[in-house]
Parts: sequence; C-alpha cells; structure tokens
Amino acid sequence: MSDAEIEALGRKILAAQPYSQSLGTKIVSMGMGRAELCIPIHDGLTQHLHMVHGGVIATLADMALAFAGGPIMGEGAVTQEFKINFLRPGKGDRLIARGMVVASGRTQAVVRADVFVVVAGEERLCATAQGTIAAVKTS
Repeated sequence: MSDAEIEALGRKILAAQPYSQSLGTKIVSMGMGRAELCIPIHDGLTQHLHMVHGGVIATLADMALAFAGGPIMGEGAVTQEFKINFLRPGKGDRLIARGMVVASGRTQAVVRADVFVVVAGEERLCATAQGTIAAVKTS
C-alpha cells in the first residue's frame, strides 16, 4: 500500500468513529508505520483545572498508536495495551500526536506516540505513550 492509500484508509476509518469525530480529531498525515493526528482544544475538553482532560490526551495517543501500527498489522488491528506518561498540562490551542512503529512482527507491533500541546505556535511535549497493536483475525 502507498502512503496515499494508507492515509485514505485512515480517513475512512476515522469517519466511522463517532467518538473520535465528537472530539474533532483530524488526520494530519499517515504512512506505513507512522501517523500524525490533531484535536483542537476547546472548553468542552477540559477538566476542573481548565486543562485538557487526561482521557482526551490518552485517546489521542491511543489513536496515534493504532493508526501508525494498524497498516502494518492489517485489517482489524486493535490496541492490545498501552502506557502513557503525562508530562505537562494540556493548555493551548491544539493537541498533536505523532505515532511511529518501533518494531513489528507477525502478530503485533510496538508503537510509540508523543503528544504535543501547541501554545502560540510552539509545540511542547505534553505526554508520551508506548503500546502494542495486535493483529486480529477478521474471519
């Protein structure tokens, strides 16, 4: 598959995810073993301290992991597990997550994702995650 085909498939999958759509998630770019997604920050995504809720940041990290590793694992690939470290508050204009496959085999891929908060045009590392994307039999 070409990067253009992978990105088109990613956009189709994203369009079929009501939860991701409700967050305003957009694909910036995708290719084999990599993905970049973003979410605009607004009050509806914040918690009581006026920063983006950790669940939103974790969701974006999970999506970057899955969209980077999914094309390598094939149709029906899912996140098997992931771990996230929150490094700074999600306060700014938007969140950007970049996922990249670290290693892959026949049944799973280990993927890393960094989530950045954009403040006045400057990216600041907000969270980092690592997870396993598993191939799932679809038949």
